[in-house]
Amino acid sequence: MLFTEVALLDELLERYASVLGDDLTAYRNHTYRVMNFCSALSANNTPEQLQKMAIAAAFHDMGIWTDRTFDYLEPSEKLAKAYLAQSGNEDLTPEVVAMISAHHKITAYQAGPDSLVESFRKADWIDVSKGLITFGLPRTLVREVLCAFPNAGFHKRLVQLSFKRLLTHPFSPLPMMRL
Repeated sequence: MLFTEVALLDELLERYASVLGDDLTAYRNHTYRVMNFCSALSANNTPEQLQKMAIAAAFHDMGIWTDRTFDYLEPSEKLAKAYLAQSGNEDLTPEVVAMISAHHKITAYQAGPDSLVESFRKADWIDVSKGLITFGLPRTLVREVLCAFPNAGFHKRLVQLSFKRLLTHPFSPLPMMRL
């Protein structure tokens, strides 16, 4: 089942629409692609699991725009923590924060079978690779998700930000990457 409208995800993105500016559509589509891939990779999609996916998807890269930095994992985690505290969902904090902090991890994340962290990490890699990496998802599903949520300049923005970071921090061009 393809998620095309997730109320919580849309609500969270709308809160940051002015900060995202012209990148709103690109980021929204990225978050929906990641959520759909994560859901497809996940062992179960309970309402609580979908809630965690939506929250992590909304915040996982948000620090790029709120803190104007390419070293954005910590600012993104802080935004998620603040939202979870404000919404009374503190119990979701450990896993949502782990989903954000490990989403650029190169190697597999070791977690329990019900954890979403590894599925979320893989989902982001599928999207960032534009479907070249699939982690076993059917290519037809990957294409369906990519077509349903067009890139809208997201990858172009990543290249621009990477180049800018390389110029200003040549010895730390990709600070969000983890082993």
